[in-house]
Amino acid sequence: MNLPKIHSITKKICVALLGGFLLIFLLFHACANLCILRHDDGAWYSAFCHFMGTNYVVKVFEVVLLATIVLHICFTVWLWVTNRMARPVRYHQRSKSTTHSTSKLMMWTGILIFVCLILHFTDFYFVKLGWVKGQYMVKVEELHSEEVDALQQAAIQYGLTPEEFIKTNEEQLEMYKDQIPAEQMAEINGELDKLRAVVPVAELLSGAQEKGMMSADRQWLRHLTHDDKVMLEKAMEELDVEPDFYYMAREKFKNPWIVFCYLFFFAVVWMHMRHAFPSAFQTLGLNNYKYSGVIEILGQIYAWVVCLMFAAVVILVFFGL
Repeated sequence: MNLPKIHSITKKICVALLGGFLLIFLLFHACANLCILRHDDGAWYSAFCHFMGTNYVVKVFEVVLLATIVLHICFTVWLWVTNRMARPVRYHQRSKSTTHSTSKLMMWTGILIFVCLILHFTDFYFVKLGWVKGQYMVKVEELHSEEVDALQQAAIQYGLTPEEFIKTNEEQLEMYKDQIPAEQMAEINGELDKLRAVVPVAELLSGAQEKGMMSADRQWLRHLTHDDKVMLEKAMEELDVEPDFYYMAREKFKNPWIVFCYLFFFAVVWMHMRHAFPSAFQTLGLNNYKYSGVIEILGQIYAWVVCLMFAAVVILVFFGL
């Protein structure tokens, strides 16, 4: 295996810098997740997800974040491989080491984190990319067009559903088609075609409140299925249907097996962070014997706080809080 010649300390610095960036992001992610615990029908969390999914600066940051994860993994594996290649023959007798046990497990906890990330991405991020089906939401104001509003008002005026209103008009048009000039008939059919196209949208809006799909502030239509998403995007151009991460999280964390998997995930992340924090300071030359103990304690506190924040959301949602 021929790998590029880059000094070991250079690779370590890259791992430390990339890992430090990920440590900061984890705190931000954990704080954002706490919004799920608010009993506001997802208003805060949905607004946060909407901002994160539509802001162009955030979209650039998302690419940077994914690139950071990939590069952190690549540099770590590269460093491990080159270190193994540098000493192909192991020591006959292992020497005693004062290195913390979590340090010796960094490669293996990293591998476990990567596997767990696939689970996490499948549950949430891949839904955003459209690779996995999920639950969706859309802003109510985006569903109101001239045709939808006209169809709803007409249906209400005659005490019919939007579909019944269209069907009634089609039947009447069939009855009097011989008495209507061809030019006028074409114009009426054109208007009906526009209304037919948005019948599913009007039907969805009409029954949203009754089905509990309308958010408390009536700004979002929630709990949409993948079929609803396809229908809406087909009926209305340039419609932004987003994943309903609040509802998805609330539903997924009711499953004890999913809860167990995520708690295991957070435990592994804690083990990884437990060593990563002081190790990054050491690699970047920001640590010495005077305050190494302080950095060690801060690393433990940081790891515990971040992982407990993540775990609290999963546990409290599981117990219906």
